[in-house]
Amino acid sequence: MKRVDVDKNLAVELGHEHIMVDGEIVHRHPHKHSHTQTKRVANRLARLIGHLQSVKKMVEDGRDCTEVLTQLAAVDSALKGVSRVIIKDHMEHCIVEAVQHEDRQALEELSKAIDSFIK
Repeated sequence: MKRVDVDKNLAVELGHEHIMVDGEIVHRHPHKHSHTQTKRVANRLARLIGHLQSVKKMVEDGRDCTEVLTQLAAVDSALKGVSRVIIKDHMEHCIVEAVQHEDRQALEELSKAIDSFIK
């Protein structure tokens, strides 16, 4: 990771690491991730969780299958929507920074993530 001295009293570290649960460092990126949609994504996910919990209750209560399927379709659509927000935010910020720092690994990871997303 690169340290940049902003002034004599402050050093800013650029970059980040991806670390596994066991502490193993998978890889490092020379750029930092700057997300502008974090609050929006968190709010959407909270609504999705609530919606999915209500669908679970519908199932537990023995509600009509067509009603359950309709609500599951709505959850699926909302989940795809929040995924698009994350992808767009990542491309507009993280990938732009990765390109500026010639970080090919970040581009390869985006490609893999998109492949997983569109399966």
